[in-house]
Amino acid sequence: MDIKHLKALSYKLRKNTIDIIMEGKSGHIGGDMSVMEILVDLYFKQMNISPENAENPNRDYFILSKGHSMEAYYAVLCEKGFLDLADVKERFSKFDSPYIGHPHNTLPGIEMNSGSLGHGLPVAVGLALAAKKKGKKNRVYVVTGDGELAEGSNWEGFMSGAMFSLDNLCCVIDRNYLQISGSTEDVMALDNLKAKVEAFGWNVVVVNDGNDLDEIDAAFEKAKTVKEKPTCIIANTIKGKGSPVMEKKASWHHKVPTAEQYEEIVKDLVKREKELS
Repeated sequence: MDIKHLKALSYKLRKNTIDIIMEGKSGHIGGDMSVMEILVDLYFKQMNISPENAENPNRDYFILSKGHSMEAYYAVLCEKGFLDLADVKERFSKFDSPYIGHPHNTLPGIEMNSGSLGHGLPVAVGLALAAKKKGKKNRVYVVTGDGELAEGSNWEGFMSGAMFSLDNLCCVIDRNYLQISGSTEDVMALDNLKAKVEAFGWNVVVVNDGNDLDEIDAAFEKAKTVKEKPTCIIANTIKGKGSPVMEKKASWHHKVPTAEQYEEIVKDLVKREKELS
């Protein structure tokens, strides 16, 4: 898909994400909105992955380490053909449903159970190292949250990724500066994040607007050209991106909109989708 189509698709999938949350009466809505362009570019432009090759050992691998953004991931997996949107909407967060609030690899298209933060990057390092040792050309992508980086296991992953020269590994940090308890810089300050990750031996690309598909796509393309070291993309995003009702508000980390908020949010999302179509 071309970038123009993907820009509009990002807002369509935000609407689907909101609908999933409304039906399930649960969801980490803020992070769902901030990570959407990253997921869309990966699944519809960058990665060699589809329902048809989901068991092929030469496929690309994706891990959503910030597993609480599962509702956005459901929307993307449905659009890609792994899951059925109507079924997800009807059953999400219901008793005995497979559609729970974090990734679960009993579902098609999901490689790893996540949501217990700090585990995704170390597992991605293992996948990338295994691919290297087997001489495979596939790539491994992992998306972490910035609040998640307080977990020390991530930094072990950064250290190992560089040690083994994993140029087939790309980590994206969804840098929206907010977590459930407030600003990341008040809870566990990360700046200068670029310098920190570079100090661990990684190539680092900073995306000034992580909700701009042109910028995100260019960063992924650049990562593919880097040899002998993994790449970390620091994507500066907006928590709750898509509607002023939600944007840049820590209170929307986990929240179900009221009926009135839902109408206003959907109006904003539909308007933006039409502008981009």
